[in-house]
Amino acid sequence: MNDRVLSFLGLCRRAKKLVIGAEVCEQSIKEGKSLLILHASDASKNSLKRVKKAADERGVSALDSGKSKDELSAALGRLCAVLSVEDKGFADKLALMIASETERRI
Repeated sequence: MNDRVLSFLGLCRRAKKLVIGAEVCEQSIKEGKSLLILHASDASKNSLKRVKKAADERGVSALDSGKSKDELSAALGRLCAVLSVEDKGFADKLALMIASETERRI
């Protein structure tokens, strides 16, 4: 795993500051724990619909990770398309990493 974002997501998971799955992420948002939502670039619109709505209502940023479900799943050891970061430091760093990676692709 050579990708910085994927490596950092693994670190977040080991620190138990990452929630995986659309329903669990939606619950995390509603409980006020979620600080950042990330989703796979190929996540289904149906999965994202409720999560993005909840995130918009609570003012939580929802970003495309730029990674596929397969890449995220391989990095985290579990099938996933939607992730919730529940730590401010991790959320801020991931947002910066994804923004800089997006700029490089343009």
